Amino acid sequence: MAVARLMRKPTTTPKPTSKAEYRPPQRKPLPAGQPREWYVTHNRRLKAMRLAIALLDSGIYHPATADNVRIRATADRIGVHPPSDTTCRMVRALIRYGR
Repeated sequence: MAVARLMRKPTTTPKPTSKAEYRPPQRKPLPAGQPREWYVTHNRRLKAMRLAIALLDSGIYHPATADNVRIRATADRIGVHPPSDTTCRMVRALIRYGR
């Protein structure tokens, strides 16, 4: 009995780049015409996501261990302005519901 075998195209693996060659992705401009509050919440969400990722990378997996002091210290470490209490709550929510 003949069996058909699926063949894949050979994939090329990208060359590893050094840190000197790393360039962050180009940012797109935000859409015009939104109310100011939309931009505020959009930027707050972006900052909260950056902080949540940095906390998870540093081993903070539970929202109870991510107090405001630790979140603000992480913001200082990654070079972000200190977050507000609202942003700290959002960071804890991202950690909680991302599990």
